Amino acid sequence: MLAFLIRRILWLVPVMLTVIIVTFFLMYRAPGGPWDTEKPIPESARAMLNARFALDQPVWFNQPALARAWNGGLRNAVALAGALLNSQFFRYLGGLARFDLGPSYQSKGTVGVRDVLAERFPTSAKLGLVAIVFAVVVGLPLGVASAMRQNSWIDYLCLTASTLGIAVPTFVSGILLLILLSSKFNIAPLRRPEEWDGLGGAYLLPGIVLGLGTMAYLARLMRVTLLETKRHDFVRTARAKGVSEPWVVGRHMLRNALIPVVTVIGPAAADLVTGSFIIETIFNVPGMGREFVTSIARRDYSMILGTTLFYALLVALANVLVDVSYGVLDPRIRDERG
Repeated sequence: MLAFLIRRILWLVPVMLTVIIVTFFLMYRAPGGPWDTEKPIPESARAMLNARFALDQPVWFNQPALARAWNGGLRNAVALAGALLNSQFFRYLGGLARFDLGPSYQSKGTVGVRDVLAERFPTSAKLGLVAIVFAVVVGLPLGVASAMRQNSWIDYLCLTASTLGIAVPTFVSGILLLILLSSKFNIAPLRRPEEWDGLGGAYLLPGIVLGLGTMAYLARLMRVTLLETKRHDFVRTARAKGVSEPWVVGRHMLRNALIPVVTVIGPAAADLVTGSFIIETIFNVPGMGREFVTSIARRDYSMILGTTLFYALLVALANVLVDVSYGVLDPRIRDERG
């Protein structure tokens, strides 16, 4: 298992490099730039800013300089390296090797991307934590109750609730809850900025709205996998031996039914933790989702790259944890991986 874990972690390197390359060149293919604002800035100021942040350098490499260095043979190896390393792409990789995500262009370099992530991510993480807990605590019992009472009124009620959770978009359910709480119960769901500092009641409503879709999907998936597991021979054998029904469900059925559920929970948890632009906008949550979308609109290149890389790393680590959890749930998988 240790060797398998090391291999999976090493695979993160080419995955993250691919994310950087794709994001970098798609980002620069988009029209506009970080200095394109509603009020145009002078060309002299634009040139000064480009020089300050090395945006006047080639995106990939300086093709004429590279051709001259290549034709000069080994004597121009330094020039060859300079033609490559002075490009924006390799400058970014160099900074990334030093764990430097670069400055935020919108702040004119006064704030670093790492500082923005450190400020915004805890809020999104706490919101995602509430959403994950809600999705698991509510979704899995709903799926179990629906499977164990198949074709009963409980099953139909759980199916109806999960279908509504999947079908209704979060921006619709969020707005409906805002209207209901503010007009009918005289509760103001919109919070002041200081209320997001701790893990208080401010996160409850947006966390539930954010986790509704995941909760509904987990409930339906748990129902399907549990119904399939019920028909396996080892379940019939356990019941034939006189094993109690709670032990059959908890020890034999749930452990096997949880494998596909865990596969979904891992990436879903990473997605919820990184925040949702829609939910954060509706409930005025100062999280990463709003910052990410705003940086795209403003062409804040370093912020786009840093946030995308951070998102990708969370999803990749979540998938590694999912692979490890397979061995915990099913010893046969652990034995196969050594």
